[in-house]
Amino acid sequence: MRGSRHTREAEDNTQQEWNEQLGRPYTNVYLICLPLTPSFLSPRTVSSAGVLGAHLLCSRVPGLTARQSRICTRAPDAMVAISEGARAGLRECQRQFQHHRWNCSLASTSSSAFGHIVLVGSREAAYTYAVTSSGVTHSVTTACSRGNITFGCDDRRRGRYSSSGWKWGGCSADIRFGVRFAKKFLDAREVEGDGRALMNLHNNRAGGRAVRSGIRTECKCHGVPGSCTVKTCWKTLPPFTFIGKHLFHKYRKAKSVSVHKGRRRSTPHLRLERVRRRARRPRKFHLVYLERSPNYCQMNPAVGSLGTMGRKCNRTSSGPGGCDLLCCAGGYNTHQYTRTWHCNCKFHWCCYVQCHTCMEDTEENNCK
Repeated sequence: MRGSRHTREAEDNTQQEWNEQLGRPYTNVYLICLPLTPSFLSPRTVSSAGVLGAHLLCSRVPGLTARQSRICTRAPDAMVAISEGARAGLRECQRQFQHHRWNCSLASTSSSAFGHIVLVGSREAAYTYAVTSSGVTHSVTTACSRGNITFGCDDRRRGRYSSSGWKWGGCSADIRFGVRFAKKFLDAREVEGDGRALMNLHNNRAGGRAVRSGIRTECKCHGVPGSCTVKTCWKTLPPFTFIGKHLFHKYRKAKSVSVHKGRRRSTPHLRLERVRRRARRPRKFHLVYLERSPNYCQMNPAVGSLGTMGRKCNRTSSGPGGCDLLCCAGGYNTHQYTRTWHCNCKFHWCCYVQCHTCMEDTEENNCK
């Protein structure tokens, strides 16, 4: 009885700790397609799966569909990589849009989720889904190559020789597994079967394809220095910032689509708008959207716009981030202040550090 009581108390404490984590403001992306918070899944949490069981762990992740819960139960060690990939996608989205009216920011309320920012099926929503998908794909593939996921790395070419005469070796990034696993998990959220689901599925796959297209070959020479008698090569992933920038270019060229239902009970599909060729479908690497983007100048939660009031801007720039463009010609306030910091620090024996105080007059511009 005593052991049972202690076990129940331990489970209650664990539940209370997770509830406290979910109760405070946090960043998550599960209302888009991924029900994971940055602090909810960590290596420490997943390592306790042996105690709580994979099924119990996955049942406590909020927002998982039945299909995602089954995936989580079969591969609990992959959930950390999924969470890290979602966070990487969010950070890259914020970095790419930091000087734009929509800066991939989150609502300020504690119950907000990333999905609330892109309620409409706009090109911003297209980028959000694509960069989240590429983040999860990149993270799962990296974790697989490092051995953090039990599936291992891609060694199918190891020991073989290329047509150029060099030898395949090392642990290549298993991009096929990463794309397949991320697609299965993220697509499981799209169960409605409507036009928005078709748009989300297409952009999910475009994100995975962006990672696949960025795979590159790295080589290392062996033998006498400078001779490269033997060269060993393997496949590796590009930096994720490269993928985020690539998707940002795709965002600028995103295609407007509509849902087309053919005759004889054919499956609905997306069709490009304003094209001369009849019933042309978007290509697999296109980002697609269903609705035009709002201007994001004024706060309008109904369309996912937080407005630009209070945003920092550059009054000397006429491009993105400039006050005229970012503030929607609504004007800006200039605040002048003096910034001080310790500088020219020097260590004296023994034992103290002496620093000078540096000062700089600066100004900050904020949209009205």
